[in-house]
Amino acid sequence: MLAFLLAAASPLMAQLSAPNPMGVSMGHLHLNTTDPAASRKFWVDFLGGQPVKFANTEAYKFIDTFVMARKGTVSGGTEGTAVNHLGFKVKDLDAYLARCEQMGFKIARRMPDSRQAFIMGPDELKVELSEDKMMTAAIAHHHIHFANQKVPEIQAWYAKMFGAKPGRRLKFEAADLPGVNLTFLAVDAPVKPTKGTAMDHIGFEVKNLEAFVKKLEAEGVKMDIPYRNVPAIKLSIAFFTDPWGTYVELTEGLTGY
Repeated sequence: MLAFLLAAASPLMAQLSAPNPMGVSMGHLHLNTTDPAASRKFWVDFLGGQPVKFANTEAYKFIDTFVMARKGTVSGGTEGTAVNHLGFKVKDLDAYLARCEQMGFKIARRMPDSRQAFIMGPDELKVELSEDKMMTAAIAHHHIHFANQKVPEIQAWYAKMFGAKPGRRLKFEAADLPGVNLTFLAVDAPVKPTKGTAMDHIGFEVKNLEAFVKKLEAEGVKMDIPYRNVPAIKLSIAFFTDPWGTYVELTEGLTGY
């Protein structure tokens, strides 16, 4: 257990992945939480994220992504929304599960044959842990697991708009961007939008963001928040909601953190 703790606390965090030819890479995951202390306990003390200050928002740095947590009301957990759960890879799943039980977090499902487990974080946020013994770090961000009724359409949309490379992950249709796998779960029932839930929005870092936003708008994407530069946080940003209800932020400058 001591080796696990040292690994989780080590300076394993890296810069965001280099962008793909369209200028896109994974950026951040932005959560809503009713209990910031519980959120910090989950993401830092349990999972091993590195705390960083991002303007007035608590943030936790992992390989290839930032997790940001904002205090506020939460309309529900991830189950039944456009993003069913978030996925991380870990070097030693048993060590994480033992620590999970010790810290009082719920293990929703164990999958010993595939070396995976689902953990419930604060505000019913579902996180999947998958073991990869070949990792050198204790933990790294791995995938975002979308859920909707039109998997071929969402896979093709992210390929067209963001340059994600279509493929498969295990039994699922998927698409890869630098720093993240986008996995698509087919469901029968309609899903709820993510905005206002425990997993409020996902974020992609984009090179030449202003031009990229104009390209999306030319393709018919309507921005919820238009492109703008925010000098106070040294970022350029824009927001939109994808056709299946996932709220998405686009940033330029996150690598500076």
